[in-house]
Amino acid sequence: MPYFTYDTSVIVSRKLSLHETPRNFILSAVVMMELMSCAADSSRRKAYERSFRQYQEDNLLIVPNEDDWLLAAKIMFLLSQERRREGRGKLRRLPPGASQRLALDVLIAVSARRWRAQVVTENWADFKAIQRYCNATIIKAAQFFKS
Repeated sequence: MPYFTYDTSVIVSRKLSLHETPRNFILSAVVMMELMSCAADSSRRKAYERSFRQYQEDNLLIVPNEDDWLLAAKIMFLLSQERRREGRGKLRRLPPGASQRLALDVLIAVSARRWRAQVVTENWADFKAIQRYCNATIIKAAQFFKS
């Protein structure tokens, strides 16, 4: 049975609990950082922190390593070169914050790939672009939750 992990978009949009996950679920530390940073209050952040520690203790926490960071940098470079080609030499500007969100998505994808975990996402377009440069397995959330 293969592992899978959720992108932040899935947890937020579907209001999923990290306490009630299937046994082949593993959690990305990057996703947890995103959840903690946008927590509504301190009690919610502390609950996320407790979950983080529990997943860490259970060895079910995907933490990007040095190779993941290096591959993520390469993929970000390739994605920007792709935008430059599409703009015929001009690098098309991204909306504010888009580059940072994309970098975090790249880290999720490359670190999940190392675990051979499938990434379930609502953010299909970005992950599909990332997949061109990294053989991460991605699944549309609608398809995943239908079955």
